[in-house]
Amino acid sequence: MTELSRIPLAGVIGSPIAHSKSPQLHRHWLKTYGIPGHYIPMDVSADNLENVLRTLPTMGFVGVNITIPHKEAVMEIADLITDRAILIGAANTLIFRKDGKIHADNTDGYGFIENLKAGAPSWNPRSGPAAVLGAGGAARAVMSSLLEAGVPEILLSNRTRVRAEVLQKEFGSRVRVFDWLQAGNMVDDAALLVNTTSLGMIGKPELRVPLDGLHATTVVTDLVYAPLKTKLLATAEEAGCVAVDGLGMLLHQAVPAFERWFGRRPDVDRATRAAALR
Repeated sequence: MTELSRIPLAGVIGSPIAHSKSPQLHRHWLKTYGIPGHYIPMDVSADNLENVLRTLPTMGFVGVNITIPHKEAVMEIADLITDRAILIGAANTLIFRKDGKIHADNTDGYGFIENLKAGAPSWNPRSGPAAVLGAGGAARAVMSSLLEAGVPEILLSNRTRVRAEVLQKEFGSRVRVFDWLQAGNMVDDAALLVNTTSLGMIGKPELRVPLDGLHATTVVTDLVYAPLKTKLLATAEEAGCVAVDGLGMLLHQAVPAFERWFGRRPDVDRATRAAALR
């Protein structure tokens, strides 16, 4: 069998995984571009993770996406890790190289910035501070990408302050921490407001941060995309803000992975969004 005749396989690994929109997204692109490949969801436990990752390349897999709860664990398994994955402390994309090595990367920050560019094309990173709610893995990716883009300062708040202080130490003097009860005070001076928590998601408590300080020039984005329009985004629209939903981040972070695995850079368009929402 020649290299060209081997159908490339990819997939997403997590636990649970049935909720993931990645399979319908990648399958849409494979069909759109006529690429003879497959993308498969795989529920893998922590105990089996390394064994599965070492086995998949022998079965024709060219790479996988990694989601909760394995994004940090794969950093200990990968043979090569990009600088941005090291900075974030987690990986969401693995490439299985021909020499047998596993290459780990994190495209979440890229997806976040590209979604902002698409949804708020007038946003200028240098226009003012960014207020970030949350201090988990998603916040790490967002903060890394914002600082790299040139945001002058990040105003950070988390329900557990110590977690925010850990990120402050890691990312440096351009990060200022606020108590959760004072998170609303960050909004007054922010040019960008980002919710990286699960608050506001279907089945989760609502985000109850005061938003009186929103002004029409503030860009507001929520990483939650179920529901697509969260109460945060609805409130932002009522205040005249540009509101950017979280689905685009999922779509854009998938672009570099698909290109590496299948050799074609896909477009994020209306048909792509529709495929992900089906």
